[in-house]
Amino acid sequence: MAFQILLNGFVAFIWMFLQNDYSGSSFFIGYVLGLLIIFALRRFFPRRFYLYNVIAVIKLIFIFLKELVLSNIAVLKVILSPKLTMRPGIFALETELEKDWEITLLANLITLTPGTLVVDVSDDNKTLYIHAMDIDDVDQVRMDIKNSFEKAIKEVSR
Repeated sequence: MAFQILLNGFVAFIWMFLQNDYSGSSFFIGYVLGLLIIFALRRFFPRRFYLYNVIAVIKLIFIFLKELVLSNIAVLKVILSPKLTMRPGIFALETELEKDWEITLLANLITLTPGTLVVDVSDDNKTLYIHAMDIDDVDQVRMDIKNSFEKAIKEVSR
């Protein structure tokens, strides 16, 4: 992916120099031209076209922002309720992620959403132990994390 980004920037700079126009618009036109060239030659690169990864990162950011807002609302409901009816608990989440940075990113995303906290990671990096402030259904929470954060991280990394 990094090679494709550098190649695209290189094509954009070459375009600017060949046009003898050093403006931002000339760079942008060269960048779009580089995108088209790299897309046309994508089968010669060992990894997929890098714009797919950029779109996946943007999607992951939006998923995190959505979960952040929803969890803030849920925590606010618990705080503002007259009776404390919350059921805190710790549960284990088996992950399919393999790389250290993927597991770290998943743990950070879970911890950054209010009401949840990653307490520990197993020695084999396959299980995350998560504390949740209010748990109704543990299996549902596991599936929510797998279908949102873990799926989005897989799209970014693979």
